[in-house]
Amino acid sequence: MNPMVNIGVRAARNAGTIIARHVDRLDRVRVESKGINDYVSDVDRMAEQEIVNILHKAYPDHAILAEESGGNADAEYVWIVDPLDGTTNFLHGFPHFAVSIALRVRGELEAAVIYDPLRQELFTAHRGGGAMLDGRKIRVPNNKSIQGRLIGTGFPFKYPQQLPAYLEMFRAVSQRAADLRRAGSAALDLAYVACGRLDGFWELGLRPWDIAGGALLVREAGGVVCDFNGDDGFLESGNVVAGSPRLLHDLLQEIRPHCTPAMLTRS
Repeated sequence: MNPMVNIGVRAARNAGTIIARHVDRLDRVRVESKGINDYVSDVDRMAEQEIVNILHKAYPDHAILAEESGGNADAEYVWIVDPLDGTTNFLHGFPHFAVSIALRVRGELEAAVIYDPLRQELFTAHRGGGAMLDGRKIRVPNNKSIQGRLIGTGFPFKYPQQLPAYLEMFRAVSQRAADLRRAGSAALDLAYVACGRLDGFWELGLRPWDIAGGALLVREAGGVVCDFNGDDGFLESGNVVAGSPRLLHDLLQEIRPHCTPAMLTRS
């Protein structure tokens, strides 16, 4: 395994142990509100600190951009960390959340680790080396359209002003897809696209730590990831679409007519 992926795996597994230890003690977890429908717990912070400690020990000169502590996004080497993607799920005992760690080198996503601490499933990828689930190669299904497919998504719960446009997208996609899933962890949803559990995915208003690891997994599994313009600006805009090349084109055709001007502009 790539040495940087190895470090990411160690950090993700250690953080996952902290998270799993608290799943049956949610009544003791301290929670704060960061904004509209946006929460952080002491488990998020403990898991993030564990990841930061491991990454800094291995690569003291690398920058870290983490959900709870921020950081430098413009450095040559940047680790992009979400210690607990799906905090709301975790706080309700809903079993769909994950640790997400990605490395960006000179602006290019280089390594990714997504770890589900409940299922103990480990997704890994490094640029040019393919994507894996528990050491086995995974591939995005080569679907031609969204017709009859299972598509993942996420509601813009932090941005209620975008809800009318999003609901029109939802309506358009749901009329052709077999079904839609809104599970609550974009990182894990993108990992599911990479291994074929979902055929495609779209969401808006995300942050780099929500997307980075899953985006590299999809790409290394033979899929495509883009923003609502069909370009590479998803980390900047927070709007992401993923799937096989032809399915993604079809999904974009359903989404774009309902985009507001703000959705087509990089932040």
